[in-house]
Amino acid sequence: MARFLRPLLRGTTYTRLLHLWTPMAAYSLWMFVQPGVHWVPVLAVVPIGLIPAVRLGEGVQARFLLTPGAPEPGFSARPATTWRDRLRTVLWLEVRLALGAVVVVATVWLPILSYTAASCAVGHVPEDMRVVTGTEPHWAYALLVPIPLIVLYAVVVGLGELATVVARRLLGPSAAERLAALEERTEQLLERNRIARELHDSIGHALTVAVVQAGAARAANSAEFTDRALTAIEETGRAALEDLERVLGVLREAEKPVSARPTLADADRLLESARASGAKVDADVTGPLETLPGPVSREGYRILQEALTNVLRHAGAVPARVRVEVADGALTLEVRNPLPDGRVAPGRGSGLRGIRERAALLGGRAHTGPDGAGDWQVRVELPPG
Repeated sequence: MARFLRPLLRGTTYTRLLHLWTPMAAYSLWMFVQPGVHWVPVLAVVPIGLIPAVRLGEGVQARFLLTPGAPEPGFSARPATTWRDRLRTVLWLEVRLALGAVVVVATVWLPILSYTAASCAVGHVPEDMRVVTGTEPHWAYALLVPIPLIVLYAVVVGLGELATVVARRLLGPSAAERLAALEERTEQLLERNRIARELHDSIGHALTVAVVQAGAARAANSAEFTDRALTAIEETGRAALEDLERVLGVLREAEKPVSARPTLADADRLLESARASGAKVDADVTGPLETLPGPVSREGYRILQEALTNVLRHAGAVPARVRVEVADGALTLEVRNPLPDGRVAPGRGSGLRGIRERAALLGGRAHTGPDGAGDWQVRVELPPG
């Protein structure tokens, strides 16, 4: 019994009832003006449903009244963009009008029938019923009292469920809208992945430089070297904080375009940071960096940052050779360093995978690993954007 009555305790049951009652208010107003002319409101919803914004309004109403609180209600929240969506909206308005008429009739007349049966059971027959049917009072009418209420329960709960199912079919997103939503979701995931990689590269680089500098300063036991190390740590930390603030700004204001991201034109600060950490960096830059497309230049900067971070983290203050070549809009970036004790440093984290992912996203390729001559090599080739 409790399970049977549970729908009557849910607010959704009554919001769905309200949703079906709403269009009948306009219908009742029309019947007050023109009684007996039932077909005009049925035809009037056709041009109304063809208005693109009506689909948006119906979707919002269905979201809040048919499935309140549902995380994925399954209703489109966009104006109609195709004639098929407009016709589906017209059909939904007709269905909603028909279901609303049934609900109004049921909620008005079924309680009246139950009341009438109860009156007949206690000895009071309404005058109009006595005249029409010749009904006489009798206790057996008490057995009929619950029947209209059970039917009313079935109508209220059942038509609410039916309206929700039909609304999902007729107001649900079209194939084009589902594709657009999927593309938007994919873009969001790619943006989150890119932000995660940038934070890994920037913060990881800063922490690596700080650790290497601090260790070198303690081992050198020189005030002059310690001063240079602290200066390098300060500059690297400040740059990392700027990157962090920019990324957090993007997260706070997702509608704003990403700006002021470093490019390969800012690579000097990476090289100087690595040199300040004790590494001997020999850089060879050829070709016009300023002609590189923005995405290529920005991703090239991050790749170079991660490669130098790996040198400092896994090999320490060793000589490193950096080659950056720009030709016909394509970028070739190479970082080499001798392996510690001639062995491959296993390394941990997602840095090398991030380098390969960045290259793949731009249609390029990346090779990371020993080159057979005792050096570790990171070589990336990015095509013109």
